[in-house]
Amino acid sequence: MAKSVLISGASIAGPTLAYWLDRHGFDVTVVEKAATVRGGGYPIDVRGTAIEVVHRMGLLPQLRDRHVATGRISFLDAAGAPVGAVDSDTATGSVTGRDVEIRRGELTELLYGAVRDRVEFRFSDAIASLDDRRGGVEVSFRSGLQRTFDLVLGADGLHSGTRALVFGPEEQFHRYLGYCFAGFTMPNFLGLSHEAVVWNVPGRSAILFSTGERDSVHGFLNFALAEAPPLHAFADPAAQRDLVAARFAGAGWQVPRMVEAMRSADDLFFDVVSQIHLPVWSKGRVALVGDAAYAPSFFSGQGSSIALVGAYLLARQLSGLDHPDAFAAWENETREYVACNQALAAAGPLLLSPRTDEELAARNTALQTAGEVSGADLRAATSMLVLPPEPAGI
Repeated sequence: MAKSVLISGASIAGPTLAYWLDRHGFDVTVVEKAATVRGGGYPIDVRGTAIEVVHRMGLLPQLRDRHVATGRISFLDAAGAPVGAVDSDTATGSVTGRDVEIRRGELTELLYGAVRDRVEFRFSDAIASLDDRRGGVEVSFRSGLQRTFDLVLGADGLHSGTRALVFGPEEQFHRYLGYCFAGFTMPNFLGLSHEAVVWNVPGRSAILFSTGERDSVHGFLNFALAEAPPLHAFADPAAQRDLVAARFAGAGWQVPRMVEAMRSADDLFFDVVSQIHLPVWSKGRVALVGDAAYAPSFFSGQGSSIALVGAYLLARQLSGLDHPDAFAAWENETREYVACNQALAAAGPLLLSPRTDEELAARNTALQTAGEVSGADLRAATSMLVLPPEPAGI
């Protein structure tokens, strides 16, 4: 009899895990608190080892068809004057012609489409409680439904509810990197196409990022906030807008126009730049994967890729071992890869949002020196883990 598995979260790690567990003969249910798979969102990168995962899922041609192909990243000073520019693949460490940049919503839709007809999805619901007993995990859902599963796997993001239920409050695992950001869409008033423009002063950056749409661009307002994460703003959109506006008061270039757009945006996404560091990724019959276990922050550029790789490898280990041995083998196989990719976040602020006058001057000098801005370290980290051959018949 196939083992029953509940996966919490239907973004990237969740559907990937569901796809491979189903291929290995598990009975899979996915629960997602949103009403459907979430579309929209800014572009993300699928690089290195993760390219092999989507290739083995048969999705790589569809990802390539949707490749955003950002060309140039231009940098401006406080007054909006050009400082320098760099090719996007050079800066991010992507390999031209191999790695893929895709809108987040399009990736989630492709992953969901690959498995939606084979596993059960429960939308508009979430795990309310877990009771890990000897014979399985008794799960109570917010809808009132109660079921028992052999395993529960949390793929529910940076602020994972599964992690809170099993490991305790997020604060003990949350590593705040000293920045906050607001992302939103706004009119493409500069006529940008497949490019990004970055305005900087120390500790603040304003980014306009075009994926090719004529009428709209993605806006990002990122700022350093060293003292503590603004916990008061997490559940209060008005407080989020006020905090961002206050931090960018008096800014030059097109920043006032961006702040005004942020004020009225209906898709505002606000969060802190942070990582999750857990001593172990599993407890009993419950394990975490993706951002729930090892969020690297968007400064690393690797959140989606390590979610894809981690989900694939976890399913592979579970296909051949009892869960205690499978969880241990998976973590042993994956943790160094995750740690190296989390370490990439240290370079993100130096390129996109230097904190000090000295860091900003050094970044600008590098931009003006051919070959000085390079993602070589990122390229090495993204490909350091080589996937084992796929078992026959899978």
